[in-house]
Amino acid sequence: MRRHDLVVIGSGSGNMVVSDEFADLDVAIVEATEFGGTCLNRGCIPTKMFAYTAEVADTVRDSATWDVGAQLDGIAWPALRDRVFGRLDPIAAEGRKGREDSDVTVYAGEARFTGPHTLVVDLHDGGSAEIEADRIVIAAGARPVVPPPVQESGLPFHTSDTVMRLDQLPRRLAVLGGGYIAAELAHVFHSAGSEIVMIDMAEELLGPQDESISAAFTEIARERYELHLGHEVTAVEGAPGALRLRLDDDTVIEADTLLVVIGRTPNGDSLDVDAAGLETHDDGRVAVDAAGRTSVDGVWALGDVSSPVQLKHVANREAEVVTHNLLHPDDLREVDHDLVPAAVFTSPQIGTVGRTEAQCRDEGLDYEVAQVDFSDVAYGWAMEDETGFCKVLAERGTGRILGAHILGPEAPTLIQPLAMAMTFDIDAAALSGRPYWIHPALTEVVDNALRQLSATADAKPGCAPRR
Repeated sequence: MRRHDLVVIGSGSGNMVVSDEFADLDVAIVEATEFGGTCLNRGCIPTKMFAYTAEVADTVRDSATWDVGAQLDGIAWPALRDRVFGRLDPIAAEGRKGREDSDVTVYAGEARFTGPHTLVVDLHDGGSAEIEADRIVIAAGARPVVPPPVQESGLPFHTSDTVMRLDQLPRRLAVLGGGYIAAELAHVFHSAGSEIVMIDMAEELLGPQDESISAAFTEIARERYELHLGHEVTAVEGAPGALRLRLDDDTVIEADTLLVVIGRTPNGDSLDVDAAGLETHDDGRVAVDAAGRTSVDGVWALGDVSSPVQLKHVANREAEVVTHNLLHPDDLREVDHDLVPAAVFTSPQIGTVGRTEAQCRDEGLDYEVAQVDFSDVAYGWAMEDETGFCKVLAERGTGRILGAHILGPEAPTLIQPLAMAMTFDIDAAALSGRPYWIHPALTEVVDNALRQLSATADAKPGCAPRR
């Protein structure tokens, strides 16, 4: 059995753990798929490269809105796909080579625990490797969930792992799911020319978002796509390229391609974590404390395999904390998941941080709401935006910001000052009244929402909303 000082399972955010400070140790990385993990190969980065192209196409298509005479000839799908992965695939290959050149042992295969500190890796090139280490970091990520009716049909389908590498653009794409991945990919394929039909069990798309966001986005989507909400697929029939999806109300939906994006499940079960004696949550996540420690001494976990928040920037922060804690066991740092900003790169874009209004009600908080439309500020006029808005929730009397939710262009960027204010306990009055806010930048939509709140708390001269 080969012994290492440190074994990291997963080369996404897990790859960040292996810093130069471990250069004198015998380190190994185990990767079951492509080096670089989901974000680089199948998630955050490629989807946003596709989404930006979709945004450009939409701008050209709607150019008459701004008195510009432009014509969209279409998105060249194979060329777009090849440009995206022609850039990313070499990065994945170079990442693996770089680790190997630095004397890190890379095992390409599926790892599974045989004991608290022992693993068997089923290698992709055949055979297996038995390894052990005093310290193991689990960063094995998550995988798409596929419901039984789809699995049992025997008919072809795609997930977010595979759909971006299609050779041809679907004519009619059925999207099963209504969350952020579904919203982003529906936008991409619709802008590229596919007809979109979305099916979800929830009554509104993006249900976990604030109620104002989910309601507004659902109505916008209804104008673009065929929606079947409040229903689930009971059977998939037909033939490849001619699928029939039967819903629980006996509606039959025809499509040539099916995309399943109903959620992702942690990969802990595929690692046989029970064999190591690792505790898990009911949803399959490996249980960790705030420092990233599992229930087994010397075994750590981070990212989607253990985190309650499946976002890359959360996994990266957890990797930084685990790295520090491995190097400084007497000076442990902790991860705080309370104020994690998030974004949906669909159309319109969405940015969010903190509590939703429903959560404020459920917690019995005394709160107030300010909502300002993009069309209420000068840059919104320039954009001719008719759907965007910024909504801020604050504690009544103190102005403490409880949550913020933005729908519209550049929402992921606009939400950041609100996330920073909440992190550093800056109230609405201070955030609006102390720094200068550029006029007529789009950030005025945030400033004006804050001023509505601060007017009831600590109003100052000149705090009236500006255009």
